[in-house]
Amino acid sequence: CPDLNGELHEFGSHWRNADCYDCFCSGNGINCCSSFPTPVGYDEEKCVKIFSKETCAYKVVEKDDHSKECRVHEWVG
Repeated sequence: CPDLNGELHEFGSHWRNADCYDCFCSGNGINCCSSFPTPVGYDEEKCVKIFSKETCAYKVVEKDDHSKECRVHEWVG
């Protein structure tokens, strides 16, 4: 199975791509899904979500002070 970057993967193989999606190669092609939940229940006027490719996770922090985390009420994924 060739991925979007042209790299070939064997049938039945699993991998995590550079965008933190878990992928699987089958006879039907490549299927990928997110390996991380996305924050949706937080104060969007005061806070911002930041994604880290190193940890494959979102962090929600205050827009004016990224050292202060915001409370998240709901995550989807």
